[in-house]
Amino acid sequence: MKPKYKRVLLKLSGEALAGDQKFGLNEDVIAMVVDQLVKVHEMGVEIALVIGGGNFWRGRQGTNMDRATADHMGMLATVINSLAMMDAIEKKGIPTRVQTALNMISVAEPYVLRKALHHFEKGRIVIMACGTGNPYCSTDTAAAQRACEINADVLLMAKNIDGIYDSDPNVNPNAKKYDRLTFGDIVNKGLKAMDATAATMCMENNVPVLAFALNEKDSIIRAVCGEKLGTLISNE
Repeated sequence: MKPKYKRVLLKLSGEALAGDQKFGLNEDVIAMVVDQLVKVHEMGVEIALVIGGGNFWRGRQGTNMDRATADHMGMLATVINSLAMMDAIEKKGIPTRVQTALNMISVAEPYVLRKALHHFEKGRIVIMACGTGNPYCSTDTAAAQRACEINADVLLMAKNIDGIYDSDPNVNPNAKKYDRLTFGDIVNKGLKAMDATAATMCMENNVPVLAFALNEKDSIIRAVCGEKLGTLISNE
């Protein structure tokens, strides 16, 4: 298989890393993701990762906690996931760096764009943690921002379902799946595939987004190679 893209940003949800157990880290899921990343890396593709934190902490979880405090806790959860992924990737012999939008220099580098680009030149995978470093911003927004900053060819969003539907397919058995959408469709139709801020950022910087199911066989590899799967969101 030949890659379609030279540089990709892969957005993983924290919930996906938890697998069926719904909380914490599932070693089988991590191993499945890492095996695919190794193959993509061997194709010569430059890889950045943004990982959510919902397998440890999501929103305010029904509490009356201050939103900014809760969001900072979520950022710390993304660091746990990022360090776990770094460890699993490096066990396969691929050098990896975690960069954080909040300074925690004992465990990771601060996020610096030029340094991230240098890591790509050296053949390293870069994991970008802590979202944007700001509360009230989702990890979707962080993924979109980082994809624009590194000039990624595509933003890959690995999800729990196989694309974007007009309604929740878990509730509505007649939900219609979209093969292609524009960023305007995401905003105008009120689709929940990604937040409006992230969609607008990708639209303005012409970064296409591919939403697909993580649990399909070799889905990350197939996405990088341009195989038709999931839902493609673009300006066209």
